[in-house]
Amino acid sequence: MKVILEEKEEEGLVSLLGKNVTLFCGVYIYTGKLVGISETCVKLSDACIVYETGSFETDSFKDAQSINQGGYWYVTTQSIESFGLLKKS
Repeated sequence: MKVILEEKEEEGLVSLLGKNVTLFCGVYIYTGKLVGISETCVKLSDACIVYETGSFETDSFKDAQSINQGGYWYVTTQSIESFGLLKKS
């Protein structure tokens, strides 16, 4: 298999800064506004842990509970399996 790699700036997590993201991790799912990224972790504001997504066709998670009480929540980048934008809150 031939693989061509291109490095692009403002791609991946960096392209989602300032947006409400969903992070699928090894055990839990986190959602919140992505406000910071470092080599070891990402910083979320208004973070929630998602215990039950419900249908991905709906506008909200079936069970998402706030975990930061107005502060910030950090998730290690090594825990993130996938990430992106969902039409959920």
